[in-house]
Amino acid sequence: MRYIFNFPDIGEGLDEGTIAEWYVQKGQHVEAGDPLVNMETDKVVTDIPSPKSGTIVATYGKIGETIRVGSPLVEIDIEGVEGEAAVAEVRKEEPVEEGAGVVGTLEVAGNSAFLPAGDEGFEQQPAADSKIGRKALATPVARAMAKELGIDINRVTGTGPSGRVTTQDIENFLKKGGTQKSLSVEPSAAMVASGEQLVEYEPLTQIRKTIARNMIQSKQNAAHMSVFDEVEVSELVRIRAKYKDAFAEKGVKLSYLPFILKALAVALSHHKTLNSQLDLENNRIIYKKYFNIGIAVDTEEGLVVPVIRGVDKLSVFEIAERVNEIAEKARNRKLTLDDMKDGTFTVTNYGSIGGQFAVPVINYPQVGILGIGRLVEKPVISHGELAKGMVLPLSLSVDHRIVDGGEVARFLNRLIAYLADPVSLIME
Repeated sequence: MRYIFNFPDIGEGLDEGTIAEWYVQKGQHVEAGDPLVNMETDKVVTDIPSPKSGTIVATYGKIGETIRVGSPLVEIDIEGVEGEAAVAEVRKEEPVEEGAGVVGTLEVAGNSAFLPAGDEGFEQQPAADSKIGRKALATPVARAMAKELGIDINRVTGTGPSGRVTTQDIENFLKKGGTQKSLSVEPSAAMVASGEQLVEYEPLTQIRKTIARNMIQSKQNAAHMSVFDEVEVSELVRIRAKYKDAFAEKGVKLSYLPFILKALAVALSHHKTLNSQLDLENNRIIYKKYFNIGIAVDTEEGLVVPVIRGVDKLSVFEIAERVNEIAEKARNRKLTLDDMKDGTFTVTNYGSIGGQFAVPVINYPQVGILGIGRLVEKPVISHGELAKGMVLPLSLSVDHRIVDGGEVARFLNRLIAYLADPVSLIME
């Protein structure tokens, strides 16, 4: 039986992925559970395992190509499964509709849905040049590239699966003298004469597309309000310096972030509105009694927000361990979907790179995000006298539909008190 395995829905609202690496090729035998392909999705890079044992007949998509959930990934020949057994095998998976092309897991043609599929159509074939009036099949990256270059993508011959146009096809189209529409950038005569490269193209990664989509979603769905403040943290600096070496001996780097996370969790427990979510469909606010704080991590591929769970129940040492572990996983692209789920509040520590104040964008549907600026040494008034202090800038953005200004001020005052006097965290 020929079995077509579609890119599965792996949760968290993912609707497409980019092929990062193929582990199999045509003619290779696989067992159920063997990894077939490594996919870069919106949030993680993950291996997709084979659901069946058999021989790979065809693979769909090249490295770098974007595949939608529900689109074919591989075709597997399952030996010894024919007739009624094939019907039973298919019915274990998604339902099959007659006459609908590739549906669920089986190639369908008229009423012969359960006949073994032939080889025709599984090799990558160029699209017919005569179909100029058709709407071209194309990867999202290729479609965007054609738009940028001013190329009518319907005139490009596709060599991808089912005649899909890829970025390579567009490049080949140009090399063969394909025409472009007028460019939006008007080059000077000197540039044209020198042959200078005017633009550079880089396909959007899944992570970058997700960041763009999430930022727009947040701005469109939340009423952002931001408040800025500062806290003098000389005592926190002293405590960190005192315990930094002891933590290092246990293999844990101690930064200021674990103290901030601990203070946040305790402050959130006193101000439940900032640890909530607006549920307009049911006309209610959902107050969360657990404190899972997301940390915005800057990676080469873009910003990701893994979550540290149950921060209120962890010691500073345990939080420091989790921060080190999750930052390492983020940088090495080893985060899983579980690492990204169920955040209730977010922290972004841009001060580690530079900058004092910012207007952080809420990690929707959460209602708050705290920005941490660069710790600076500056003059302060202490006990009525001018003194040298260590000042930490804070930028808090909230969803003003849920959180009022007074509540923001009270929350920040409590957080500032904890950071100014860290011992107070264990005195309540």
